Amino acid sequence: MLALRVVPKVYYFDTFKEFNDEFKVGRNDLVLTNEWLYTPYIKPLGIETNVIYQEKYGAGEPSDEMIDAIAAEMKKYSFDRIIAFGGGTIVDICKILALDVPEKSVDLFTGAVVPVKKKQLIVVPTTCGTGSEVTNVAIAELKSLHTKKGIAVDQTYADIAVLVPETINGLPYKFFVTSSVDALIHAIESYLSPKASPFTEMYSLEAIRMIMDGYKKIVANGEETRFEYLKEFVLASNYAGIAFGNAGCAAVHALSYSIGGAFHVPHGEANYQFFTEVFKMYMRKDAKGKITKATKIFADALGCDPDGDVYGELDSFLGKLIVKKPLRDYGMSEAQIDEFTDSTIANQQRLLANNYVFLNRDEIREIFANLY
Repeated sequence: MLALRVVPKVYYFDTFKEFNDEFKVGRNDLVLTNEWLYTPYIKPLGIETNVIYQEKYGAGEPSDEMIDAIAAEMKKYSFDRIIAFGGGTIVDICKILALDVPEKSVDLFTGAVVPVKKKQLIVVPTTCGTGSEVTNVAIAELKSLHTKKGIAVDQTYADIAVLVPETINGLPYKFFVTSSVDALIHAIESYLSPKASPFTEMYSLEAIRMIMDGYKKIVANGEETRFEYLKEFVLASNYAGIAFGNAGCAAVHALSYSIGGAFHVPHGEANYQFFTEVFKMYMRKDAKGKITKATKIFADALGCDPDGDVYGELDSFLGKLIVKKPLRDYGMSEAQIDEFTDSTIANQQRLLANNYVFLNRDEIREIFANLY
């Protein structure tokens, strides 16, 4: 069994200027970013390069329509390197843009077109959650198919991943929390995955420890405290990305795609809604298995009894960072409990295969119903 694979070379710099000093972004590059990132980080350095602003082609999570529009614009430029400088949306889009993109990118996600890498890809993430800089997973909403779907092949790995804590400074508090919760979920789901190895477990457990330590400081001292720990959160996100890039994510992600696709709920926020409810179901089915160690880590961090309702306590603790909402508040109807259950089973087997324990239809439906 392959124990660990990290494909991109990983670089670390304290500032964007230090990154540019080494990588020398220029006319032979195409930078996909947001104007609010370009203005404080790229413009002051006097960099002359090709730039596309992602927000001009749509808001929110990536979609095939957004990818197609940017791919068409990209043809106006001559370049060898794509630099993804932004959050998860930009990173996932660039993983596709680095390929030979067909007229309709949906064909890559459905498997109708074989992916072929065409450009070197450098990823500079500006969130502390996705870990996408070290994984080959790209997710998009496929508008014509009314679903979200992922692609995960060797061709969608970045060539270079660059960690720059300075670029997290402008991340609003809500997105800081939802992105870092996403990293926490990556860490715990990959730890419990049947594909986990001693190497991925090491990354998973350290990411959980770092994120929970940071959260405790924020809860105790206020949301501004996060700025003192940006390096720790950036590293934890990367560790979790390495872990789930090898061992995979599971039911939390699988169920979250339902509300992400139907109601355009941001990825990290959607995962947050399902996190503890899925783990309560796991505990009900096999509380004495591998989950015991992870549960003890959470219990120790929270100062509660590891034999008690740890995931209820975790739910309350995370609620001090950001409030969890019932699914109906996003627009979900009661009838969609069954619809989303069946859709999850039909479309998310890639993720459900990594569950800590098997969840049948009734159990998946119960999770949706409990959160409704």
